Amino acid sequence: MMLVWKLLRKHISLLQVGGFFLANLLGMLIVLLALQFYCDVRPVFSQDEGLINSDYLIVSKRITALGGSSAFSEAEIRDLQEQRFTKSVGAFTASQYRVSCSMGIDGVANFGTQMYFEAVPDRFVDTQSSRWKFAEGDTQIPIILPRSYLAIYNFGFAQSRSLPKISEGVVSMVDMTVVLKGEGREGRMTGKVIGFSNRLNTVLVPQSFIDWSNGEYAPDADAAPTRLIVEVGNPTDDAIAHYIQAKGYDIDEDKLDAGKTTYFLRVVSGVVMGVGLLISVLSFYILMLSIYLLVQKNSAKLQNLLLIGYSPARVSLPYQLLTVALNAFVLLLALGLLWLIRSYYMEMLWQLFPTMDEAAVWPALALGGLLFVVVSVLNVLAVRRKVMNIWNRKL
Repeated sequence: MMLVWKLLRKHISLLQVGGFFLANLLGMLIVLLALQFYCDVRPVFSQDEGLINSDYLIVSKRITALGGSSAFSEAEIRDLQEQRFTKSVGAFTASQYRVSCSMGIDGVANFGTQMYFEAVPDRFVDTQSSRWKFAEGDTQIPIILPRSYLAIYNFGFAQSRSLPKISEGVVSMVDMTVVLKGEGREGRMTGKVIGFSNRLNTVLVPQSFIDWSNGEYAPDADAAPTRLIVEVGNPTDDAIAHYIQAKGYDIDEDKLDAGKTTYFLRVVSGVVMGVGLLISVLSFYILMLSIYLLVQKNSAKLQNLLLIGYSPARVSLPYQLLTVALNAFVLLLALGLLWLIRSYYMEMLWQLFPTMDEAAVWPALALGGLLFVVVSVLNVLAVRRKVMNIWNRKL
């Protein structure tokens, strides 16, 4: 193999290899940076810290002085589902029985309140918590609370009664006593807060719990939905606003704006990643051209090596090692530059949004590893094919 290495060093073009290296580095860095920046910035525009996706809109009927039903009929739900901007529609299911809740703070102050539960189909709740589930026979209810409820308690109820203020973490550790009453029956369960939402002003519980509890404590009640959750493909579509206005429905504009911002962020990130991938493809072409020219220059000498007993795999190995080493060095350098650039813009984001959570970096690492494997495999196969062509001519 040393003979092949000597041939490689003698005829290698530093300009061609350098061109490949810089182009591949630029392409890899653009792709990884676009993905990581999207992951880092997306939580800024998420109004609910990931509990409800920003592409979901909450639709309700407008309340007028003349009254009228605020419930959606099956025909109205079906009409909304058939709109071109709609991907799926889910209904809010409300509890049809009385709910009361009590809890204690530091074992001193106890307080209780009347409340209600609502649920949406689980596919609309974007939480990875394994606790977001309920089965008949369970004694604990997972709950997602509006963050505004905690603010009302801390800056209203607690402050006026000299009670201690509580944080989200404390609430998540406290077990609430929940009493369910209806149809002459009463049930007592515990509630566990697993998250908070800015997007939904409701006490959210799993759909399976609402279905079970309504059947137990209000089997004959009318559970027609008064609010719908709609997943849209493109929040910027003007057809959404036109349809909502024509039907006389209500929708929160700030939630629609958040969806539009996230959509544009996703589009821009996709375009930037596409440019990076194009540069990576062009750099791959440059490397293949360089390797082909290198092998072509040495074709006579490589053929002699094959004639004296060197196998095609052994002759190909130095060229393959060169390409894999270059790809590995590009990946490591791209990750290093990504870390430097990310540390710079994350400082700026934290100054603007001090409570913003830091996103994970594993998507960028996984994508970088995938690109490294794909490009390296293609390089190895291309070199192998070129040497096999020389081997076939020898035969």
